[in-house]
Order: sequence, then C-alpha cells, then structure tokens
Amino acid sequence: MSSAPTPPNPDRPEPSADAIERPYADERIQADELDHSRPSRDRRRIAPSRFSLILVAIMAGSALFMGGFSLGAHIATTPGTPADQETRFGPFWDVYSLIQSDFAGSPRPSQDQLVQAAIKGMMESLNDPWSYYQGPSDFANSLLNVGGQAEGIGAQIQVQPVDPNSTQSCTTIGNGCELAVVEPIPGSPAEAAGIKPGDVIATVGGKSLDGLTIDQAIALIKGPQDTTVVIGLIRGTTTIEKSIVRKIYDQPEVDTRTLANGAVAYIHIDGINDPASSQFKQALATALAAGRHNVVLDLRGNLGGYVEDAVKIASEFIGSGTIAYQVDSTGKKSAVTATAGGQATDPSVHVVVLVDGNTASAAEILAGALQARGRAQLVGSKTYGKGVVQEWLPLPNNFGGIHLTIADWLTPNNVWIQGKGLIPDITNSNYPNQDWSNPRAGTDPVLDAGLQQLGFPAESGASASPGASSGPTAGPAASSSPSAVPTAGPTLVPTASPT
Repeated sequence: MSSAPTPPNPDRPEPSADAIERPYADERIQADELDHSRPSRDRRRIAPSRFSLILVAIMAGSALFMGGFSLGAHIATTPGTPADQETRFGPFWDVYSLIQSDFAGSPRPSQDQLVQAAIKGMMESLNDPWSYYQGPSDFANSLLNVGGQAEGIGAQIQVQPVDPNSTQSCTTIGNGCELAVVEPIPGSPAEAAGIKPGDVIATVGGKSLDGLTIDQAIALIKGPQDTTVVIGLIRGTTTIEKSIVRKIYDQPEVDTRTLANGAVAYIHIDGINDPASSQFKQALATALAAGRHNVVLDLRGNLGGYVEDAVKIASEFIGSGTIAYQVDSTGKKSAVTATAGGQATDPSVHVVVLVDGNTASAAEILAGALQARGRAQLVGSKTYGKGVVQEWLPLPNNFGGIHLTIADWLTPNNVWIQGKGLIPDITNSNYPNQDWSNPRAGTDPVLDAGLQQLGFPAESGASASPGASSGPTAGPAASSSPSAVPTAGPTLVPTASPT
C-alpha cells in the first residue's frame, strides 16, 4: 500500500479506474470527478459539438469504402461529415480508404480495428494520462470494478510460507511457498463451491502453480463469467478438486470493528460506489445506535469511485453547504452540496480520517470536505493528489468506451489538490520517535495516532494496518482488479485480494 499510484496504461485492463477516477471520481452528479462515469440515466452526455461529430464521421466511414478510392477523390461522398468539415476530414478518409483498398500487409486490420485505432489516437493526442480509450472488455471490466463488483471466483488469496513459523519471504509459489485461500468472499462462487479459509491452491486447470508469481496464478484463475475453472486444493492431508463457474459478484467495500473497549467505531471503506455508500450508512447507524460517538474513518488505499457516493458519505457528517467545487472546460464554477438528513452531523460525534498516498480521487473529495469543513482531522500521510474529473462514456456498437477529463475539482476552501494531495493535520512529524513508513508486524501507528486524537490510548498490536502487508505477498486471485477502475489508476497490492 505504500507504493505510489501510477497513471493508467490504456493498453491494459484498468485495475481499477476514478473519474475523479480508482483514482477515479465519477461524474454522475456532474461533479466528479467529481469521477468515474458509470452508465446511468443521470450521466451527463457529451454535446455533439464536442465529440460526437468526430465519432459520427468515423462510424459512417466504417460502412463505406470497401473497394477503395483514389487519394482525395471521395471527400464529398462521406455521409456524416459536416459540410464545413469536409476539407479537414478529407485526409482521414483518404487514409482509411487506402488501407481498406491497397494495404498488402498481413493481417489486414478490420474496419472496426481501424475505427478503434483512430479513437485511441485521438485520445492519446490529448496528452492527458486520465483521458484514454478502452476496448469493449477492458471498459466493461473498469465499470464493474469501480462499481464495487468483480468477475471471477471470489476468494481472497495470498502467497505464504508452507511452514507457519518460517520468516521466508515468498515471491513465487513453490520452494517452501504456497498459494493459500484467506477466505472466500460472501456470496461468491468460491463460497458456494465450498472453498474454505486455509485451503491451498495447488493446481489450476490441472496445471501446477510451482514457479509462478501471484499475478501469474491470478491470470489462470480469472476469466469471463459463465466459464468454468477447475481448482485443485489441498485441505490438510486431503486433495480436493473443485469445478467453479466464474460469475460477477459484489465485493465487500466496508469493514467495521470496535476499538477502545467498544467506545470507538472503526470503519474502513475500500472504494467509493453504491455498495460502499449504502454499507457505510448501515455501519454508521449501527455504531451510533450502540452509543459509539467516536468514529475512525479509514480511507487508506481507497482509490476513489463515484462522486455522487462521496457526497452521500460526506453528507452523513456535513448537514449542508459545499462538499466540493467543480470547474468545467469553460471555466464555469459550480458547487456540489451536501444532502440533508445525515446521521452524524451533530458535533458530539467526533471523527478522524486515516489517509495515505493511495487515498485518491473521490476518496480525496470525501476527506477534503471533512477536513475543510472542520468536521474531521486527517491523520496519516499526504494523499495521492488527483484534482481532475473524468466522464466515462460507453461508445455505441460495442466499441468500448472513453475516459475523458472534463473538469477540475476544488475542496470547499477552494484548494486544487492536483499533484499536491491533501496534507493531513496529524503526520509522522507529530510522532518524531516513530517510523510510520515501516511499521512492525502487527502494529498500526497511524491508527494509534487517530485513536489518540479522539482521546483514547493507542492499541498497537491490535490490528495490522489495512492494506499494508508486512508478510507474504498477496494479490487479487481472480478479479478484474482496478489496478481500475479504477483501472487506470494507482495499482495496489492488498494484504489479501479477491480472485
């Protein structure tokens, strides 16, 4: 979790995408990023003058020019190209036509491939790491991931020493290291198939995993929904074989527990999306009903998601007023405001928010609002620093989709965090005798500092830092991981991730 986020690679599935992006923030509320854009009736559409004229021209061409034309001979015969743009688009149609008619190389690209390459080239010409094109499967995976879902079998796995007493560092499977199930995800195909914590995955599709990294093993386990993977397990001294049909399943987004002898509610949010906001609302209600008026909100490793859901969560603590500002491409500034009716707007509910370098996008909108509005102190290290908004737009005819930067966003006190991040109120400098960058196994000094800000003693050793692994390497075993949504966003390697 300590690794810094990296810009998305349009040539790979987004392991996580945000618009703000997973550093994602979604534009459903026209504030995102406010970031990601999930298909929804509330989603903003791009005006024809901005993008669709180009797209119409390209798409029209895909149904024409099967036989080829002489250079420049067909400019006036390209339906869909506006009359005042014919000269400008002439070279495009010339090249498209010549490739279709005269290209002698092999293999010859299909019409769809040419159109997709043209769209990709347009997006690359923007020189914006957050604006890019994704093909159909990658775009679909990005939308799944940022929406709190994944495709696969649904089991948390990690590479660990075979000997539980060993201090061996495991980077590949074999030679004293094994791939083990931490737990199946509730409601997943793995749970339905009877996968249990502690099961060792020995084979996938009849092939041994010895010598593979966790990423290579994940690639074997992952796959599209409704396909079957055969997993060979070792359970104690018994060998078991399970045939599991991969499905789309919901990922748990919120983890809760109590601290300080039940006086503090700890709530960790993994992403910012519909499941996360609804799960958080319920977790907060449970805590308040139990009389816990001290809350630790852990956003470490949260790469973001939908701005609308960031606003929902922030509104539980902020009753009215500005959550963030959005500045669009014309320079128009608009406020994104809180929704009335939050459960914890009374100042008697005390809040600290834990953040790190992988707190990004919509998660930064949430953290920035709570800090700027004086509703919570931030504890930890500087956040990722994504202050731009993307719209995620599916293209017709199963052509995938684009991620397009459409706005900047600012905190309620008008700070643009792009490239700078949010600066916590409490950092390592407040604890000069502690090394927060390399905590000992089983300790969480950032959580300890948060508890102390609430007036409670540290609980070092009570729990490891969420997302920070001090032991075996772990990774998503079979999910379309957002390395994003987020996918196109910072890449994380959680302590244990879904398969």
